[in-house]
Amino acid sequence: MQPIFIAGPCVIESSELLDKVARELVRINKKLGVEIIFKSSFDKANRTSINSFRGPGLERGLQMLADIKEKYGLRILTDIHESYQAEAVGKVCDVIQIPAFLCRQTDLLVAAAKTGKIVNIKKAQFLSGADMKYPVEKALESGAKEVWLTERGNSFGYNNLVVDFRNIPDMKEITPNVIMDCTHSVQRPGAGNGSTGGDRRFVPSMALAAKAFGATGYFLEVHPNPDKGLSDGPNMLELDKLEGLIEKLL
Repeated sequence: MQPIFIAGPCVIESSELLDKVARELVRINKKLGVEIIFKSSFDKANRTSINSFRGPGLERGLQMLADIKEKYGLRILTDIHESYQAEAVGKVCDVIQIPAFLCRQTDLLVAAAKTGKIVNIKKAQFLSGADMKYPVEKALESGAKEVWLTERGNSFGYNNLVVDFRNIPDMKEITPNVIMDCTHSVQRPGAGNGSTGGDRRFVPSMALAAKAFGATGYFLEVHPNPDKGLSDGPNMLELDKLEGLIEKLL
């Protein structure tokens, strides 16, 4: 079975950025015979600083994502932070993502499940892979037809994350599709002088290690110029390196 690929800029910065990334995803899809799901966030509600850029918001952001879907025929993934957002997001997006910090929020999981869309739950930085059986149960018992889980590392404080790749086979015992978040897993939370730091050098290694442990998909935030990205720049992969990494993963 072909891996699941999810890629796009961390946050919606502009229509021009979304178009540039979407065109590249379409090109890679055609060249490699894959399907990359387009990802971007309309609101980054958990930024380190209150002064950090958050995005265009729900209404404008969903319109911009809908435009990408219509123009390029890409499936769309975005995340929600409040249960009231689920219904509107479900009308546009094919996959609704639950942020790691919020993966135990029952109302959020129930609302996402009721849309009938795929629900992708990120594993919390404070949980083990085995612990994710309970968020999955909440989603399935609320009507979700398909649930994915995403590994993104564990936090032990001190501005760092550690990835225990054994979480991947552990989570595959809970649900068939387990995604590796190859970019957030190289974050250094709060280590960027009022923002999150990171080290994108390790993104390909995270992806390849996850493949060895049986991951069925890969989540990769990408940007044409990550150092100028308005959110998570230090850990986003350069857009022009995406094709080469996908080729290795295939």
